[in-house]
Amino acid sequence: MAGGKKRPGKSAAGTAKPRSRNRKNGASLDPEVRRDRIIDVAIQLAEDGGFENVRQRDVARLSGVALGTLYKSFRSKEDILAAALHRETDLLERRLDRKPAKGKDAPERLGALFGTLTRSLLKKPNYARALLKAMTSGEEVATKVVAHQVAITRLIIAAQRGCAPSALAEQEPPTIEEINVAMVLQNLWFAGLVGWSAKLHGQQRVVDQVKEAAVLILAGLEHQKAKASRRGRKKTARR
Repeated sequence: MAGGKKRPGKSAAGTAKPRSRNRKNGASLDPEVRRDRIIDVAIQLAEDGGFENVRQRDVARLSGVALGTLYKSFRSKEDILAAALHRETDLLERRLDRKPAKGKDAPERLGALFGTLTRSLLKKPNYARALLKAMTSGEEVATKVVAHQVAITRLIIAAQRGCAPSALAEQEPPTIEEINVAMVLQNLWFAGLVGWSAKLHGQQRVVDQVKEAAVLILAGLEHQKAKASRRGRKKTARR
């Protein structure tokens, strides 16, 4: 009615203001659901405009949560993006439990694994570049980076053995050799992703580099084992 007072939280037309409604809804959500909403918004902002487009104030507003609430879960945008990577890696591991990497031998299975990892990460190119920047931002995300490395190492070892990641819990602990192979391939993969981000090569080259390295590394290890075995037989024959 003309001249009447507006009710709090209402526009002149009598409808609720979107910002207030979203914030109220966000505050009432289950913490895990709210966390996922925040991550989803950050991913979309990164894909829309890259790393610089992810601003915590915007993430909070679009997620429908108070800025203070967001800060309770995430200290920075790098922290949010690192959490996004952790969530996606966890989902990928569950997928690989249902459908492990296939191949006639370890190099082929590793090639299949890194193909899956690369496609999954680079399906949103701007988001992927934002992730790479976030993961190299320093101590603030170091814990999440280490957790990600541990998860990827587990996937690589499962591919080497030809089993589902969850099956590793029932097997012998990883050998130093398996862990070293996993770390070398993982570091090479990251270097390939950086090269892709800088537009030095395409997505397939990232996968091919890792697969080629796996062939050489595993062949070299087999050669060392065969050489050690021959030396052992010679020593036994001399006794």
